[in-house]
Amino acid sequence: MSVEVVLVDVVDRVATVTLNRPEARNALSPELLDALPAVFEDCDDRDDVDVLVLTGADPAFCAGLDLKRMARLEGGTRVAPHDGDGFMEPVPPISKPVIGAINGPAVTGGLELALTCDFLVASERALFADTHARVGVMPGWGLTVRLAEAVGQRRAREMSATGNFVDAPTALAWGLVNHVVPHDELLAFCTKLAGDIVSNDPGGVRTVIGTYREQIGLVTDDTRRVEMERARAWSDGGGSSAEEVAARRAAVVERGRSQTR
Repeated sequence: MSVEVVLVDVVDRVATVTLNRPEARNALSPELLDALPAVFEDCDDRDDVDVLVLTGADPAFCAGLDLKRMARLEGGTRVAPHDGDGFMEPVPPISKPVIGAINGPAVTGGLELALTCDFLVASERALFADTHARVGVMPGWGLTVRLAEAVGQRRAREMSATGNFVDAPTALAWGLVNHVVPHDELLAFCTKLAGDIVSNDPGGVRTVIGTYREQIGLVTDDTRRVEMERARAWSDGGGSSAEEVAARRAAVVERGRSQTR
């Protein structure tokens, strides 16, 4: 029997969406990349859902693209469909607020996925890293824009250039996350925040969240295009092959372990 790669649990108008590949640290496989946008769109359409909470099955939030699987795909890596502005996104834009419940490492594509959420709550076990440069790929889901928006240009440049891991207290101090809570209390804390949102007028919530998103879009659309064009140029110019990227995976994992012991 196949295992669902994304789990959805709806209680009291809150949809908890769980990446469910714990054996692969919830790395984004082709199946997960196909399933996640469909889940988001379905939750956006449901009349019994007002808020989404996105998390991962322990021990990780998301380790990014599944490099082993992607190396075997014809044409190398793949991405989720474009949004309405032509930008690549791991999930489609939806009208309802999304809380990221970061239960463990959020690395590279996993960090990009986290940054698509409206705000983040971190477990004390959460870790954040942008290892694109370390494995030889370019971000294409808006990381260079959203990470800088969250932590500032200088800190974002440091994270991207070094590939170093940032722990939960540092992420809180830098403004990357809104709260840090004990691991066992993460989902309960996020559900409480979601309940506070549910208690408000749903149309009003979607309008104000949509206003924030539209305002940010006015500022960041041009910078997103710069990232997209440079990612395409890197890929078209040869960049690193899928095999080279996959070969670097073990070194990245070991570096992360050494920095977080």
